[in-house]
Amino acid sequence: MQHLHERGVVFRQFLSGICLLIGLLIPAFATDTDKTTALLDVTARPATIVCLGDSVTGVYYHTGGKRAYPEMLELAIRQAVPGAMVTVINAGISGHTTQDGLARFDRDVLSRRPDLVTISFGLNDMVRVSEDQFRRNLDTLVERCRAAGCLVVLCTPNSVITSDSRPVKKLIRYCDLIRAAGRDQKVPVCDQFTAGEALKASDPRAWRLTLSDSIHPNMAGHKLMAEELCRTITGRSTSLTDLPPASDPLALTMARIRRGQPVRVLAMSPFEKQIETAIRRKYPDAVVEVTPWPVDGRTLGEIETAASQTVRKMKPDLVVIAVPRSATAEPDEEFARSYSWVMNWSLSFGRAEWDCVVIHSTVAAPADSSPRDALVRRLVAAQDLHLVDRAATDASSSEVILSRWIESLAASPGKAN
Repeated sequence: MQHLHERGVVFRQFLSGICLLIGLLIPAFATDTDKTTALLDVTARPATIVCLGDSVTGVYYHTGGKRAYPEMLELAIRQAVPGAMVTVINAGISGHTTQDGLARFDRDVLSRRPDLVTISFGLNDMVRVSEDQFRRNLDTLVERCRAAGCLVVLCTPNSVITSDSRPVKKLIRYCDLIRAAGRDQKVPVCDQFTAGEALKASDPRAWRLTLSDSIHPNMAGHKLMAEELCRTITGRSTSLTDLPPASDPLALTMARIRRGQPVRVLAMSPFEKQIETAIRRKYPDAVVEVTPWPVDGRTLGEIETAASQTVRKMKPDLVVIAVPRSATAEPDEEFARSYSWVMNWSLSFGRAEWDCVVIHSTVAAPADSSPRDALVRRLVAAQDLHLVDRAATDASSSEVILSRWIESLAASPGKAN
């Protein structure tokens, strides 16, 4: 019996070796698009993907400061290819061009020993790098990936709102260079620009609501980018639309409370006292220092200006955004732009350094539903922030709603509502 067992082990090892060999040989005779699919469908080992790029790739304020499309790509691939053992590493840095990507390639890419590298530049290159140099840099990046045995996917930038510094006509030329590099180098191209332009043509409002500012997508936009990149890599479609905001909206605040440290809160009226009461009700020993943020009688533009001048300078532990219904702007495009910037300025520039939550105006004062109520909900979700909201049938006071929300976080850490 022992002899038969040993023979069975050897045979299983032999089969495992054959499967691994097939996984290595099939990609060798396939196109690079086939290889990216085979990487996740056939592989018998974990796969690592590094996303190299600029601020659209990196984690910054425009997506809530906790994740961007690379982090969403990992979730998308796991949905599209159940069982895929994939890790996606974010190597995006604000302001960077292909020239910067080459300079840090060894440190930020090769040191991670990736199986696949996605390359996404252009929005800064079009301002500082000539078209000829941009194309040469793309070729060099692809060649360096291949020399290290890495698969490559090139990405065009997302579509943007045209401006003097980044006119869409010029961006199109840089996108054409990326597509040409893909054809000449025979590597897949994830055409984020074309996907964005298609959405803009079919539903301009929906496209606009995927942008946090004129060039940076918000989390709604990053989800679409992750879906598009997942489709390029795996050949399969998936949807991240219903994925909730990042968990633990008060993680940094609660960590300070548990350590016995004071919590500095910047809160829009009338929640400056209510947030302190709600926290102390759950954590009686918490030291809460609240700075009021006056918003009564202010226009949305004035609140936006105050956010730009106050929050990052103060560096609080928690920001409570509660834009009153009276703070408005016309038309909806200007309202969305200004409301988004209130949230943008209320976040640290890079990865989240403090917590930020939004309280819907109906919490402070129940009112008949309006189209702007739904727009606010959509904007907050698109920013990947948590919204304290009032259900249509909830007649509770704002104090009760806020306390109930704090209680839910304490009861289910990591599964905040």
